[in-house]
Amino acid sequence: MCKVLQLSRNTYYYHLRKKDDHEKQAAKADLEARIFNIFQQSRNNYGTRKIKKELTKQGLIVSKRRIGRVMKTLGLSSNYTVAYYKPQKKRSNEAVVANVLNREFSQNQKLSVLVSDLTYVRVGKKWHYVCLFVDLFNREIVGASAGPNKDAALVYKALSTIKGNLSDVQLFHTDRGSEFDNQLMAEATETFGIERSLSAKGCPYDNAVAEATYKSFKIEFVYQMTFHSLEQLDLELWDYVNWFNNIRIHQTLGYLTPAEFKQQPL
Repeated sequence: MCKVLQLSRNTYYYHLRKKDDHEKQAAKADLEARIFNIFQQSRNNYGTRKIKKELTKQGLIVSKRRIGRVMKTLGLSSNYTVAYYKPQKKRSNEAVVANVLNREFSQNQKLSVLVSDLTYVRVGKKWHYVCLFVDLFNREIVGASAGPNKDAALVYKALSTIKGNLSDVQLFHTDRGSEFDNQLMAEATETFGIERSLSAKGCPYDNAVAEATYKSFKIEFVYQMTFHSLEQLDLELWDYVNWFNNIRIHQTLGYLTPAEFKQQPL
């Protein structure tokens, strides 16, 4: 055909290579756009592993190394690459309540075992506190509250936000903070027939799921925001809870969201 058209073979191969280069550039641009969108939707939290999983859902098989190169080119850095640590001394009570959970963090029934903890959040020039309730079945945040005081009322408020029949809750596990072990919480758990469980004194591993959830909560939410009022904190908190439960994929759940995991047949 080159002879018929009186064209050199080099001209043919030049245009062929040019076409291939154009297709490669288009594919590269498409991949970069996908990675950028996934990263943004993750609120700047996903690293190469989770981005790889999301690309696989879109039908693209891309290595973590290549994703890392693209992220570096685009200047994308996960919030988890920044070290956050602030040691906290916490007093524990001496209540005679056993560690009934005993680190059985895998549960087969939704809402059967809940774990909880509290953390501090800066609002304006004062410290406020957030309490979260986590369902061990699918790591879903099922209850939440924010307030200026670290007390039983804050925990009770978070408990009251749980949607569902609280009588289905069989066990409630926390650390030995006084805000969890008191008359108000004793009456609330007794009313719904919920058994209590407390971590061993000074042993955060007994409440590892709550600790891990709060680590994510701080890195993905608290450290990325500036709060000027309790109203703003409360609004942003529930927006994060919705994202955490319905959009954020969890490695523990096989890279499903808590909502997706709950919809799977038992």
